[in-house]
Amino acid sequence: MSEISQYKSVLVAIDGSKATMKVLEAGIRAALANDAHLDILTVSQVDQLTDGYSNAILSEDDTYDAVKATRERLEDLKQKATDAGLSDVSLHIRFGNPKRVIAREFPDDHDTDLIVIGTTGLTNVGRIMVGSVTSYVNRVATCDVLVVRTGSDK
Repeated sequence: MSEISQYKSVLVAIDGSKATMKVLEAGIRAALANDAHLDILTVSQVDQLTDGYSNAILSEDDTYDAVKATRERLEDLKQKATDAGLSDVSLHIRFGNPKRVIAREFPDDHDTDLIVIGTTGLTNVGRIMVGSVTSYVNRVATCDVLVVRTGSDK
């Protein structure tokens, strides 16, 4: 008798911090164990640059360059996943509030049934100022959430 997979679609939410590789590796393991599709997502919160933190306005070229650099980094992560044995991997860059995008919007759009996320990419001060995306996702997501201890949270 064949084993039934618990998860069909695994979302790895990354922020480009030092924790990214550890979170990706946990997501790869979960996808391999379940023969699942893997989505690798990063969310840019552009309003932090333009609403209150600075008067910076990103030009079209700046936005293009940022997305291009992010896409190249994500391609490297996708290669790591395919090298590990996954064949069904998609990359995503979204703009918006990371909490809402990761917890609800993306999973609803992609039928995600497991979110893999790191404990934090922020310093203690940053967590106090903007709150923990991970805590929010863990409380609000309608699917299972795997929180990966990253080492920076101890």
